[in-house]
Amino acid sequence: MTVDKRYCMSSFLMLRTIADHDHTFQEGIDPELFEIDYDRIPVKTGEELEEALRIQTEEAAKDGKAALALSGGIDSAILAKFVPKGTVAYTFKCVVPGIEVTDETASARRYAEECGLEHRVVEVYWEDYEKYVPLLMKHKGAPLHSIEPQIFKASLTARNDGFERMIYGETADTNYGGFSGLLSRDWTFGEFVDRYSHVLPYKVLKDPDMILEPYRQYEKDGYVDVHEFNRNVFYTESMGSYTNACDTAGIDLVTPYATTIMDVPLDIERVRKGENKYMIREIFERLYPDFEVPEKIPMPRPVNEWFKDWKGPEREEFWPHCTEGMTGDQKWLVWCLERFLNMIKK
Repeated sequence: MTVDKRYCMSSFLMLRTIADHDHTFQEGIDPELFEIDYDRIPVKTGEELEEALRIQTEEAAKDGKAALALSGGIDSAILAKFVPKGTVAYTFKCVVPGIEVTDETASARRYAEECGLEHRVVEVYWEDYEKYVPLLMKHKGAPLHSIEPQIFKASLTARNDGFERMIYGETADTNYGGFSGLLSRDWTFGEFVDRYSHVLPYKVLKDPDMILEPYRQYEKDGYVDVHEFNRNVFYTESMGSYTNACDTAGIDLVTPYATTIMDVPLDIERVRKGENKYMIREIFERLYPDFEVPEKIPMPRPVNEWFKDWKGPEREEFWPHCTEGMTGDQKWLVWCLERFLNMIKK
């Protein structure tokens, strides 16, 4: 394990993870990071994908010891069709007192009612983040994605309700041509580094590094193969958030989409014409003929509201005023990195 705090800080800001898993922030910390250590089931059509999802979801839920994480989107709605009637489905609801923020509970409830599921809402507050962030960072040995505390709370709720497994619809976007913005055009290497990197380290850190190797792996003739980048680099980072949250909560993670892989070239023109995740859309339309495909939204987390008045980091590693003009998601990364550095110093 290579101790390289400079590398790890910069990698987290750019990619929300430590890209090279042989690196660590500090001696004695061995980060728990996700590795693709299994073969993914190749699928060529929507029918093959539907069958793979059905088999895995039914197997996970057959003994009544699995719960479903149900959002307002199509990925988890498809899985809702494959669990037994009466299965408990949990939906996250972030709450900011006095402010209306994105709420998926009504949409999720429609799917639950359609499938005969018991719908439960897990309310998430900033106080939950303050409570759970240190626990999750200690387990991971690294700072966090902002979705991890709410995944943890939902998973912990399910475990305390007596469930052994939690089924999530994660990686559908990375595997099957979601993230329309990233796939909207051909990106040169430099353009894509700027577009994808969440926070460019030199804007925040006094001693930055540029972590370019994950991008170089998918560079061809000066352009980045974004689809392959998504279903490898993005996939690994995303799955790391779910595995850390569920492992820390003491519940098994089931991700049926993550065990499959698209085994035909992505029809990029269909995606760019508005049919992102066209295989998954086809499944949804077969299973929910009376429903419209909803607009894609990220997992709700009101970071803009939570960090509206944050003044920025105070540690010596950071430039003063470096978070001015940042989005809430970017401020989260800087805040969480500083919080992690304070924790390991202690």
